[in-house]
Amino acid sequence: MIKIGEYNTLDIIRESEQGIYLADADGNEVLLPNRYVPESFKIWESIDVFVYLDNEERPVAVTDQPYVTVNNFAVLRCNQVTRHGAFLDWGMVKELFCPFKEQAFKMKAGGWYLIYCYLDEETNRLVASSKTNSFLDNSKLTVKQFDEVDLIVSHPSELGMNVIVNEHHHGLIYKDDIYKELSVGDRLKGIVKKVRHDNKLDITLGQIGYRNIEPNAEKILHHLEDSEGFIPLTDKSSPELIKDELEMSKKSFKKAIGSLYKQRLITIDADGIRLV
Repeated sequence: MIKIGEYNTLDIIRESEQGIYLADADGNEVLLPNRYVPESFKIWESIDVFVYLDNEERPVAVTDQPYVTVNNFAVLRCNQVTRHGAFLDWGMVKELFCPFKEQAFKMKAGGWYLIYCYLDEETNRLVASSKTNSFLDNSKLTVKQFDEVDLIVSHPSELGMNVIVNEHHHGLIYKDDIYKELSVGDRLKGIVKKVRHDNKLDITLGQIGYRNIEPNAEKILHHLEDSEGFIPLTDKSSPELIKDELEMSKKSFKKAIGSLYKQRLITIDADGIRLV
């Protein structure tokens, strides 16, 4: 079966004036237009192509690489808005359509939006939706506490920053656990800090408990080396100063310098910490 919105490995079966025809193992055919035909090829040779619907709603194969494939998230630019909806740049000749009903907020030309690409079963068209929470499910979790997870920054809230966890679940990073600037669409690693009774996920960008000492201690050592062996921070420094200087919480900082001090790698003086 040739899959719309995905990469397909198909066989070249014949040439035509319009291009070359490709087929899957079941004999389903699709055209690869002349503009995408490689300079040299052989009949029954396999080729990797992306398949979607052209402007006349016919399946077509291309060798272009889209910015997003079906059932995935991406940040895309809105090229134009018409009375039908928004049209997004996804790296293809035909723009990706986002109907008004699928817009969390009304899109504007030139804006960038986090979207989910899915196949509309009624029209067989690929469609975008910025209502990303609709495609997340926490009813049956595939992660547990302390798991390392892949994150996509979704949208801010009063409590912190909402994130997409492993492209499947919804999670939240609380403000106190955010030590660097985050933007919608950023992809990064995180740790499941807590699984709540209602399956809501608390996420942290750092490691947890005793695991947090070593990485932060190493980070402080590197920072000391880059700062001529001295950092004007102590356990009396404000959380804001520590966050600005080292991108970590005061609690993590105190644990880290305590570990370094016990190993006799630093001295803790009244005006800051120094490499031994």
